[in-house]
Amino acid sequence: MKTVTVNEVNEKLLLGESLNILDVREVAEVQKEKIPSAVNIPLRLLEFRMNELDKKKQYYVICQSGGRSSQAVQFLEYQGYNVININGGMLDWNGSIE
Repeated sequence: MKTVTVNEVNEKLLLGESLNILDVREVAEVQKEKIPSAVNIPLRLLEFRMNELDKKKQYYVICQSGGRSSQAVQFLEYQGYNVININGGMLDWNGSIE
C-alpha cells in the first residue's frame, strides 16, 4: 500500500498541484470540516459508488485517523484503482479546511 503523510499532501496543494482527494469519512464528519476540493464517499458506500472514480486518475484517500482510509485503499487497489493512503488523517491535518 502506498502512503504519504498529511504534510506531504499539504505541501503539494500549497505548490498548486491538482490532487484528487477522496474523503471516506461519514457525511456528518465531513460537514464539520473537510479539505477543499475533496470528494466525499463514505467507506460504507464505496463499493456501490466506486464507479464515480476514474481508474486513470490517482486518488489520495483520507479519513479521520487512517483506519478507514487504509481499508478503502486496500479495496480500491484490488479493484484496479491507483490510490495512496494519507497517514494520520484529519486528526493530523494542518492545511486548509472548509
